[in-house]
Amino acid sequence: MSVLQTPEKGPVIHDWRPEDPAFWGKSGKQTARRNLWISIPALLLAFAVWMVWSTVIVRLNAIGFSFSTDQLFWLAALPGLSGATLRIFYSFMVPIFGGRRWTALSTASLLLPALWMGFAVQDPATPYSVFVLIALLCGFGGGNFASSMSNISFFYPKSQQGTALGLNAGLGNLGVSVMQFSVPLVISFGVFGFMGGQPQVLADGSSLWLQNAGFIWVPFILAVTVIAWFGMNDLSSARASFSEQAVIFKRKHNWLMCWLYLATFGSFIGFSAAFPLLIKTSFPEVIALKFAFLGPLVGALVRPLGGWLADKLGGAKVTLWNFVLMIAMVFGVLHFLPQGGQGGSFYGFLGMFMLLFVTTGVGNGSTFRMIPVIFRTLHEKASRGQKPELREQALKNAGKESAAVLGFSSAMGAFGAFFIPKSFGTSMALTGGPEMAFYMFVGFYLSCIVVTWWWYARKGAATPC
Repeated sequence: MSVLQTPEKGPVIHDWRPEDPAFWGKSGKQTARRNLWISIPALLLAFAVWMVWSTVIVRLNAIGFSFSTDQLFWLAALPGLSGATLRIFYSFMVPIFGGRRWTALSTASLLLPALWMGFAVQDPATPYSVFVLIALLCGFGGGNFASSMSNISFFYPKSQQGTALGLNAGLGNLGVSVMQFSVPLVISFGVFGFMGGQPQVLADGSSLWLQNAGFIWVPFILAVTVIAWFGMNDLSSARASFSEQAVIFKRKHNWLMCWLYLATFGSFIGFSAAFPLLIKTSFPEVIALKFAFLGPLVGALVRPLGGWLADKLGGAKVTLWNFVLMIAMVFGVLHFLPQGGQGGSFYGFLGMFMLLFVTTGVGNGSTFRMIPVIFRTLHEKASRGQKPELREQALKNAGKESAAVLGFSSAMGAFGAFFIPKSFGTSMALTGGPEMAFYMFVGFYLSCIVVTWWWYARKGAATPC
């Protein structure tokens, strides 16, 4: 028997009552924490593989390829497109297969793009179409977020879901920053010796091992897959068919929260994907990879703070004012951009973008905390005055629906990883700069302020949260 599992429970837990204080204090809290702390590194690796192209594209042409700026932005955007699409399906996998099984399987799937990328970049004759396919496969990492968040939501009581989901997502989001920080280091020397392949010789005579950007994740993926299989749990009470979960498509609040999460997480992951190339094109004299990891780092670190603030102050209030700050930060970024290739201040731009990343992180945590509260409130209202067993079933249904919405809204939010890089690429192609894209983002954030205020934050809102 694995030392990671308690003898009386094994991999499948049939009695799970996180809202019962006695149960939670005796064994529930310990089990939930164990699953959370295994889930986090699995999610971190998923984000690292998902966003690895944002760093690789900056060096592709230096090692012998000749792709256009638009083609490079496509490679940064495609993992976002496939990852967001996969999240739609991954959203419903945990109640069907179980959190332990699906976490292990989805983590193992990251081996395919990581290994293929490592081999493909070593051959300058590799066609662009192959890189497109590998970029799409990196979307496996993006899909993992939906199932991971859905799974963790089942383990925690409502009062602690904001913090737990914030930790899972925030520390998982760190995978983007960890990747953008570590890849420039590991590609500078032969980490794997002769087994890692030959280096690429640059124009200045220096060497680069760009294949390490893919290979470096392989041993960690293997280790976490094994730990997830033997250390996590499946909850039988969380089982549900797709048809049972599909009721969320009839829920208005599912679509409203998808809209809000697209603005918060979509901005975080989209800016993360585009940031290195945006620095390189706006400030050519700056070495982009020295700074690219900072944005995802601060955005990920403050996400748990967003969940904690929402637990204390209310998710709607925190989300509303956070959107106001996001708009202010966008105008700050615009102020420091070069105009017509002249002027601008890189460090002013960097400082404003760091604050913009902070707001995306806070918004990620606060919006996700809103979802369980909204659906629990809806089901409590609907079951008011009914028999105790019906009220208990209503709360279980609320948990299943909120888990499905957490996953599905994360799928919609992940499309930001596609739209934002493509918005910048299109803006540059049409106007020569990224300003048009930023103004579009401001309009979107304004619409989110209206949605948050009307349905959740104003006095007399039908579903305050």
